Amino acid sequence: MRFPHFAIAAVVLSLAAPAVPAQDFGYRGWGPRVGVSEDPDQVFGGIHLDMGEFARNVRFQPNAELGIGDDLLLLAINLEAAYLFPVHQSWMPYAGGGLGLNYINYDSDIGGGDDTDLGVNILGGVQRVRSNAPDFFLEMKIGLDDSPDFKFAVGWTFGKPTRSSHAGGKPPQKTP
Repeated sequence: MRFPHFAIAAVVLSLAAPAVPAQDFGYRGWGPRVGVSEDPDQVFGGIHLDMGEFARNVRFQPNAELGIGDDLLLLAINLEAAYLFPVHQSWMPYAGGGLGLNYINYDSDIGGGDDTDLGVNILGGVQRVRSNAPDFFLEMKIGLDDSPDFKFAVGWTFGKPTRSSHAGGKPPQKTP
């Protein structure tokens, strides 16, 4: 079973990550997200939270998504974190992963039923850093262990979203 190895690696990485001040962790914003998935073939919508950084440039971003299609109703509650790459431009890339609790209700010709599974997600995306408007993002997820195989989402974050220390800014000035 691969899950225990993933959990051990997550704990080791979180302990090795540099600490950030407590004021950087906590509610920073929220927003809607919509997209499509492959296996199951669905459209989905949901909501996400930006809970700030728990380590330098590592944002906690839980979300919930409801998908319909392929004779399934899928409710996913995802506990995910992403590393925000420190760049000096308005498009900020990020990559991460997390765990997803997936409730599936299905219909078929021989009956229906439901199931609950724990899955693993690997994600990556870009976030458009904007000063006077909600941030916009494009995100892809690859699902392992009982999550949808592939997801593509677009979304917005309202509030004061977490950004890497250099996102949208100018490069640091060199002193002589």
